[in-house]
Amino acid sequence: MTKVLIADDEKHVREAIKLLADWEGHGINEILEAGDGQAAVEIITEESPLIVMTDMRMPRMDGTKLLEWIKTSRPEIKTIVISGYDDFELVRHAIRNGGLDYILKPVDPDALNEALAKAVEAIRLEELQNSLSTRKNMELNRMKPHYADKLLTDLISGHGSKEELARQLREEFGLPESITGCSAAVISTAQLDQELLDKFQSLRQLLYFTLTNICNEVLLSGQKGIAFHNLRNIEEVVLLIWDETMPLQATLEEIRSGIDLTLHRQIHIGAGTRQPFPAGAAATYQEAHQALWQRNAGEPSGWLHTGTPQPQKPLRLDSHEESFRMAALSGSMDQISSAVDGWMDQVRMLGRVTPAELTQWNAEWDWMLKQWMDRKADPASPGPDKDALLELPRSLPMDAQGRLSYPLWKAQYEGRLTAASRILTQQHSRENHIIHDIARYLENHYAEDISLQDMAARFFLSREYISRRFKQEFGVNISDFLASVRIEKAKLLLLNPQLRISQVAEMVGYQDEKYFSKVFKKQEGRTPNEYRKEQSSR
Repeated sequence: MTKVLIADDEKHVREAIKLLADWEGHGINEILEAGDGQAAVEIITEESPLIVMTDMRMPRMDGTKLLEWIKTSRPEIKTIVISGYDDFELVRHAIRNGGLDYILKPVDPDALNEALAKAVEAIRLEELQNSLSTRKNMELNRMKPHYADKLLTDLISGHGSKEELARQLREEFGLPESITGCSAAVISTAQLDQELLDKFQSLRQLLYFTLTNICNEVLLSGQKGIAFHNLRNIEEVVLLIWDETMPLQATLEEIRSGIDLTLHRQIHIGAGTRQPFPAGAAATYQEAHQALWQRNAGEPSGWLHTGTPQPQKPLRLDSHEESFRMAALSGSMDQISSAVDGWMDQVRMLGRVTPAELTQWNAEWDWMLKQWMDRKADPASPGPDKDALLELPRSLPMDAQGRLSYPLWKAQYEGRLTAASRILTQQHSRENHIIHDIARYLENHYAEDISLQDMAARFFLSREYISRRFKQEFGVNISDFLASVRIEKAKLLLLNPQLRISQVAEMVGYQDEKYFSKVFKKQEGRTPNEYRKEQSSR
């Protein structure tokens, strides 16, 4: 039974909150009210609500004091502040004292229900964690989980003496002496949907803990088998089942139902054939692992997977690389969507898509995008923009039933191409920015002895890169651009009759007067002296 206490000195505000919140939808069945902080303390002491909504300005005891009291005396309570004051100090005080949210009056229904959902979810996860901790302590007794995981992981990985590992498991963790054979089963969190993984984003160990304990609730009762976290593949929970009194599928069905009841997800399980124990533990594990990763994720083909079908001709993502790259460079969402549709159509023609293939294509994406970035990058380009591509969602595009969701998959690919388009565009803009920086440097330092090698060293770019990009941007090579700048400056200096031609040449960066005159005539069609006379006669 989840109780909520609303503490506010204005009755009409309490009534409004009661009307706006979807109490039933959040599983809240009792609403308590208090007119001030002191009354709230008394009600909390007597009724033990799990959520408290409080105003900050109240008589007798205000919201700041109430939050402090809750944090000290009842820290398990989730608090939500509803206040008419948009005050930084009040917000900071609420956060420091455990407030989950700070909602301003007048109360927005969406904000209120979002805060309630956050509080209810936090309570549920804490209760689940407490419950699982209690069960594990009761069921595993003196078993040291990490050590047991290590021994069992070594057993299925083929490391060390199997007989010695089995002996340690019997002596230290009570595995029956009578085990002669076992079947392995595998559950992989890598094949769960993104929504569930997001819920455990900062509590991933809790997810493994939850799955392992649900499995062991079934297996350890009656010594049917044992479940553990595979330390060599941290996304896996592995089950070794030696009980022969119940069909393997029936045992796994019981486990699957427990997971569905707790996590509201229909998971997929790979299972291997029965092998001698301990010698065949690694072999049956490999069978289970392969069965799970080679299942057809595109069709509702059941939840239990055994055996490995004949491999089909591999479809390589790089066969579509050019269409993906051109779509990204176009910056057009229509082109990006069309390129992704072309890939999806080819995948659908396979008739069968495995999680292993989805993972392989993800790896090919990483390689392909890295090639694009390296192809466009220059040594002065910073890394964070390129690395940002690797921060995109890494989950497989699965729905809550563990099936491939083409809409979700398409959204992931379109997201990657959109991010690539943005980064490639940023890099192109940055390249132009660097080339213009070089041009400005030449305009400001035209009188100095400047070479292409000097520019390469100053801007940490290759001479070939500067030469190529400069010509692309300005239509002339860098030496002609510098000559043009120098001659334009020289034309201004030649207007001063007090300056000799040799002085003008030196002032614009030419130590040789004859060479200066040659360059000047080539660009202007007359010598510096002829230009001076022409200008003075006007």
